[in-house]
Amino acid sequence: MSSSPHESSSSAGNPLVQQTLSLMSTAAGYMRLPAIATSGLAALLTALLYFKQKYILHRPPDFNDNVILTSSSPLRALIYPASIPANARTDVPRPSQYHFSDYEELIIPTNDGEKLSAFYIRGPRRNNPNSDVTVLMFHGNAGNIGHRLPIARMLIAATGCNVFMLEYRGYGISTGTPDESGLNMDAQTALDYLRDRAETRNHKIVVYGQSLGGAVGIKLVAKNQSQGGKGGDIVGLVLENTFLSMRKLIPSIMPPAKYLAYLCHQVWGSDGLIGGIKVPTLFLSGLQDEIVPPIHMKKLYDLSNAPVKIWKPLPGGDHNSSVIEEGYFEAIAEFINRVVRERREKDEKDEL
Repeated sequence: MSSSPHESSSSAGNPLVQQTLSLMSTAAGYMRLPAIATSGLAALLTALLYFKQKYILHRPPDFNDNVILTSSSPLRALIYPASIPANARTDVPRPSQYHFSDYEELIIPTNDGEKLSAFYIRGPRRNNPNSDVTVLMFHGNAGNIGHRLPIARMLIAATGCNVFMLEYRGYGISTGTPDESGLNMDAQTALDYLRDRAETRNHKIVVYGQSLGGAVGIKLVAKNQSQGGKGGDIVGLVLENTFLSMRKLIPSIMPPAKYLAYLCHQVWGSDGLIGGIKVPTLFLSGLQDEIVPPIHMKKLYDLSNAPVKIWKPLPGGDHNSSVIEEGYFEAIAEFINRVVRERREKDEKDEL
């Protein structure tokens, strides 16, 4: 496959991408709330940070939860607003609605007894050098995997890769309640599934994470980069608008809470992990990001010691619209083509 996409992927007028933007902007509006709230509300949420979050983040799941109105859920809703937009726990768009024809809808068990929803969508099979490459996709902290199907469609059009979309516990129709340790277990479950599945066990894997999904991806790659065949089966990491750590993000979302951010148990310390990652990494940064300050992405880039690291600024991109910025999917396609080609060349050289 050449570095040019199968079809144009930069058109902001593409209705599929525009639909994704519309769905995700709902979550963005909710996430903006703490930043514009009164200091009194921010202080109240901060007080709950330590005393309530353990209950909030570990209470049994309620599939009819309204995270905005439930009095016991402000912190859980802030960090993991799984019910945003409305009906996100029950209304999950399916691949058939976006005219995919070669896909599977899966339910994957975790070691702690949860059941995770997932989509495995195949790229073109004929005349496609990337048919043995799978993108493992982790979404941000609101909505569900169905809302990201337009992104998967654009990824396949641009790269020819297969796409595996995992639904976190407590999101969409997956069981359980989200928290940091649980989401990390979910990510490991997805990678193990791809490594064990006959069709994908020899695939090269590119981990792709948006926002919170970037933190999930960083932790997964840091733990697994040297496993899975010769040289490791993870050949690339793509990060979009992710943060240094949850504790360092809180002052941007709730300025009055900055001195108490250390009380947050959901750490997501990507800044302490990124330096140890030796997998080629692409950094996609929306410079108008109103939720995660772009300096977070720049510092992650600076901390990275990856053998190949690429900085792709998206001048007009905010937290949720970066995917429609010109050059977004082209940058991913060029990155994947490069790292897959270099891995193949290395493998061939090692066999001589």
